[in-house]
Amino acid sequence: MPRDRFRLPAAVYAILRVDEQVLMLRRAGTTFRSGQLSLPAGHLEGGEDAVAGLLRELREEVGVEATPEDCRLALLVHSAPEHGDDLEYLHLFFVVKQWSGEPVIGEPDKCSELVWVASGGLPDDVVDYVADALRAVERGEPLLLRGW
Repeated sequence: MPRDRFRLPAAVYAILRVDEQVLMLRRAGTTFRSGQLSLPAGHLEGGEDAVAGLLRELREEVGVEATPEDCRLALLVHSAPEHGDDLEYLHLFFVVKQWSGEPVIGEPDKCSELVWVASGGLPDDVVDYVADALRAVERGEPLLLRGW
């Protein structure tokens, strides 16, 4: 009997910057990291490429539009499971060079506020792996292995 091929979920993250500040949203109403700051992000859906998923998440979560040409892959994070019921993940962090529209809360059931934070001095309540990823992007690292 053939074994099923290993599969893992992938999520995309948008890094929107104005000067030295990064747009973050406060997670709310979810069981995952509720109350903490994160980037606009989400899981890829079947049948969409990573950039299409990123652009969809930007529209859904913060109401802005960007083009594929404005999105540059800055970091790939491969994370080990955090606990027994968790999965390995691929996290793709994209710098979005420009966009149209003013960021707004697009999913008030999942987000309580949008804030611009200094990229060089992240608050303590940023999701830990997101903070690690932003620091790796600042250092120009293309790959971060987390939890192995």
